[in-house]
Amino acid sequence: MAAAKAAEVAQAVSRQLSCLQQPDCGRAARLRALEAIRAEVLERPLSDAVVQEVFGAQLLRQLARCVAGDAAERCRELALQLLCHGVRHGDPPDEALPVLLPLLAQRLCPPQGFEPSEELRLGLVQLLSLLLLRCGASMAPYLSDIIRILQTTLLDNYAEVRRESCRSAVACAQAMPEHFHMQSESLIKPLMQTISHQHYRVRVDVIQATGAVIQFGNGKSVDDVLSHLAQRFFDDIPKVRHAVTAVIGEWLLHLRDRYSYFHKLIPLLLGSFTDEIPENVKLAWTYWEKIGLQWEKENEDDLKDKMDFSVPPSHYPKGVARPGLGCRELVSRNLSKILPGLCHDITDWVESTRIKASQLLYTLLLHAEDHITQHMELLLRTLYQACLDEESSVVKNCVKAAELIGTFVSPKVSLRLISSAFEKTPKPSCIMVLTAVIRGSPKEILQPHLSDLGNMLSQDGVCQRSEEVFYMEQLLCCVQALIEVCQEDCKEISLQLMKVLVTIMAIPCSQHLKEKVEETMSSLAEVQQLDSFLSLYQQHIIQLMEWVSVSCDSWTCYSPEILQLDVIATHSGHVIGEALNNFILILKTCLQPNKDPQMRLKLFTVLSQLLQKAGETVNSQGLFPSYLEIVIKDILAPNLQWHAGRTAAAIRTTAVSCLWALIHCEMLSPEEVLKVKDGLMPQIIAAMDEDSKITRLMACRIVDVLLKVCGRQFEEDKFTNTYTEVLKRLDDASSDVRLAAAHTLTNWFKCLKDSDVKSAMEGHIEFLYQELLIHLDDPDQNIQNAVLEVLKEGSSLYPELLVKEIEAVAHKHQTPVFCNQLLHHIQSAKESAL
Repeated sequence: MAAAKAAEVAQAVSRQLSCLQQPDCGRAARLRALEAIRAEVLERPLSDAVVQEVFGAQLLRQLARCVAGDAAERCRELALQLLCHGVRHGDPPDEALPVLLPLLAQRLCPPQGFEPSEELRLGLVQLLSLLLLRCGASMAPYLSDIIRILQTTLLDNYAEVRRESCRSAVACAQAMPEHFHMQSESLIKPLMQTISHQHYRVRVDVIQATGAVIQFGNGKSVDDVLSHLAQRFFDDIPKVRHAVTAVIGEWLLHLRDRYSYFHKLIPLLLGSFTDEIPENVKLAWTYWEKIGLQWEKENEDDLKDKMDFSVPPSHYPKGVARPGLGCRELVSRNLSKILPGLCHDITDWVESTRIKASQLLYTLLLHAEDHITQHMELLLRTLYQACLDEESSVVKNCVKAAELIGTFVSPKVSLRLISSAFEKTPKPSCIMVLTAVIRGSPKEILQPHLSDLGNMLSQDGVCQRSEEVFYMEQLLCCVQALIEVCQEDCKEISLQLMKVLVTIMAIPCSQHLKEKVEETMSSLAEVQQLDSFLSLYQQHIIQLMEWVSVSCDSWTCYSPEILQLDVIATHSGHVIGEALNNFILILKTCLQPNKDPQMRLKLFTVLSQLLQKAGETVNSQGLFPSYLEIVIKDILAPNLQWHAGRTAAAIRTTAVSCLWALIHCEMLSPEEVLKVKDGLMPQIIAAMDEDSKITRLMACRIVDVLLKVCGRQFEEDKFTNTYTEVLKRLDDASSDVRLAAAHTLTNWFKCLKDSDVKSAMEGHIEFLYQELLIHLDDPDQNIQNAVLEVLKEGSSLYPELLVKEIEAVAHKHQTPVFCNQLLHHIQSAKESAL
């Protein structure tokens, strides 16, 4: 029946074939003939046997001739459709290969000819794929033609042709692997030229084709494609990255020479563990687990002891699943080959490369575990550089990797190597790596090395190496890490950590860290079961003072110890009152007039700040009065001497402020004032003529107090010198100074009233009356009121003389009301006396 049907169809198409064979057959006639053949063969329900019989016996060569040479595109298209239909049905058309393969080569490979139509080129490549699927190994004699065709079509301008060519390459590799491997290398170049095509689907197909070409072909081509595949891991399209992951996974499982390429392929697969798409991550893990298990089975004899007796590490990163033994061994055995290239990539100029490499470093170290030890020098050198990266994600990944060093490497090894870096010029990145190692280390393993760590961090060459804020931030993080990990064990290095924290707080540019430093001090106190950071100061105040004062005799304004002393003295609150002996000795040494003026100014500022709240600071224990004589005679008095220059003037200002603070807070008792008045009075009088308003104001107030306490014991020359200078201050540019001077003159009159030298001072008093009456007519009413009070107090000395002077100038005053008030006061006092 099939033969009859075949004969019927053959008869039906024979007339059309005759038409096609005629040399004068026009385009329209050829087109009608081909459409008629299609109606008979494609549109009728024919069995595969019938199609095969008709196709092989009558249609094949004529249709091939039409595809090869017909000038009409539509005719070539219909002929190609019929050819594909014939190949698709029935048994594999091996007998058609001698006809079809030359046809494909002719239409797809220059220089014989080139099919101009994109759609027809696609159809021709689809026909090639169909032949490869149908005929399989029978295509082996034509492998050279196939390779030549694919070399051309893989670079076709039409993207769909490239995609179909990739599928053909896969089919060819799978159909005849025993022959394909000899020519597979010829496809590598066109594939790599297409792997970066702008259409992502083309890139996916190229990657899959590359996988098959190398897996079934020559494995040596891995080296030629690795760099291209590695670049696809940075592709923006997840499907492309998925395809690369699958190809690398398949190679690691099935590539014949995979053992030779483990060190090149493993980093690529592990790089997908950090892909942003969960499906890609899952795929990579699935492949990796299979690869590890397969390697375990293949190397069971070598791993027998480890499989039977290995003990999991007691300390492991939280929330992280430990990879299988095979996976760990694969990484450990290939780490020495992987790490140098990876460390180079971490410092690459391309940001995305550095990020990917830093992510991979963490994954590798997680697998390598204690095998990291033998690579420590290279690792640390790389981490020091990478942790200074401008890209925060690179730094974050490297810090995570450094934590694994703490987890898996003995501190005896890691800390020794890190310490050697600190002995040179420590960088912020060195401290960052040390911090990460500490955070990753278990408390009990770190404990024996605490003392060395504390001593190293508190060395001047480390904690005082730089004033850079970033450096200080890392130093603070390191201290915080020690406290968090070691907890109560930190009591052993409490002093060293306090030195570091004081140094950080003392850096002027790190003031924003002050709150964090206080929190860290509080944490350090808490782990030692102390109440607050003040208790820490109480515990170490003497040692801290001794620490900063070692070289105090040679301090300059640039010495960091000055800033450290400032922090210890002002931040320790009431505790400084327990270390007065050390503190006063430092001040006495450093505040001598022959020392650096800027340095003295800084120290006087600290002292002035403390004296403003003496009861809560230097005198918290009530011991400061016993040091007053040293403070005044050896510290303040020498610095009140006049010297030229702005710095010297500022020093005198702070010295006067300190003296006023002592007097104002009543730490300087009347008895102490009597002891020191002779030494201080000339300098204070001189200070009333300083350029600084504050100095003049403080000096007036101090003289006022001195008059109250011991003015009655003054001799004539002291009375004279005092009022002369104070009177000048009534002409001062500052109203505050003028008011203070007026108040001082009031007390001057009170002292003179009970003095034995009153009679000898009559001429001076007359002059003083005259000067004060001038100021009684001052434009400022506050000054007028103050001077009125001075004259009221002074009127009791020589009232008649004052009345005479008032009457002489009253008519000149713009506001004679104050003169009248003064006259009324004198009259009332006179009447009261009667």
